[in-house]
Amino acid sequence: MKSISFLCLIPLLLFISSCGPKTPAPVSSAQPEATPAVASTVAEPAKPTVTCQLKLGFEAWEPYQYTSLDNKPAGLDIELVQAIAGQMGCEIAAQQGTWMDLIAALKSGGVDLLLGASVTPARQEYAYFSDPYRQEQFVLFVRSEDVAGYPQNTLADFIGSGKKVGIISEYYYGAEFAELFKQDALKQQFVEASLGELNLARLLDEDIDGMLEDSFVGHAMLRRKGLDKQIGAHSISMGNTDVFVMFSKATVKPEQVSSFNQALAAIKADGRYNAIVQRYIH
Repeated sequence: MKSISFLCLIPLLLFISSCGPKTPAPVSSAQPEATPAVASTVAEPAKPTVTCQLKLGFEAWEPYQYTSLDNKPAGLDIELVQAIAGQMGCEIAAQQGTWMDLIAALKSGGVDLLLGASVTPARQEYAYFSDPYRQEQFVLFVRSEDVAGYPQNTLADFIGSGKKVGIISEYYYGAEFAELFKQDALKQQFVEASLGELNLARLLDEDIDGMLEDSFVGHAMLRRKGLDKQIGAHSISMGNTDVFVMFSKATVKPEQVSSFNQALAAIKADGRYNAIVQRYIH
């Protein structure tokens, strides 16, 4: 009877055992206890909180601003402003247009900021300006076969000899150009266009004798179009000038411009600025 009673008790004991609290299995000293999954996120760097969105207007102006093959904004200026905006905790929403259209959009508040701008009294009426973020140099490009026949050393001498020069409407080329352009007798020697490519076509067709363009932009355009043998840079230059980011007074507050300047200083201090610029220096 004892043996029969004991066998009958076994299922009952197993049932009671399965319902009771379980003792944790001992952890082997050779295998440390697993860390909860949430702990792994603590070591990841915190992403900046997005606090604003800035509407950027940009034009086709390689290597500073252009649309890449994957249909995204690219270029030196684009990368710099994206790094600065990221430092501020802002997102950039970009739209492309001609400089004239973008200026109109900035005035109305259709875009918040434009890149590669120079400070002028007229622009200060509708725009704030950042600290300078790079320099540019406009030079005169001419047909290579004509270089020897153009001994002039200044823009005033060049147009004074009857030569015509292609320019982009609403561009600022410096004080020397501004003085010449406001003289009625000389203004007619300047032929305006909405795009640098149009000036290039006019130069090839001999409708103009030269065109003013940023040195990097001009050489990049000539390489891209395979025209670097037919057209080259003349010795006439407008000199190095500072360029700025221009903000719409219709949509941007002065405090945001101050934050932009602080972020610009930060990416210069930690090396991000130089890392971006170096990628575009040939």
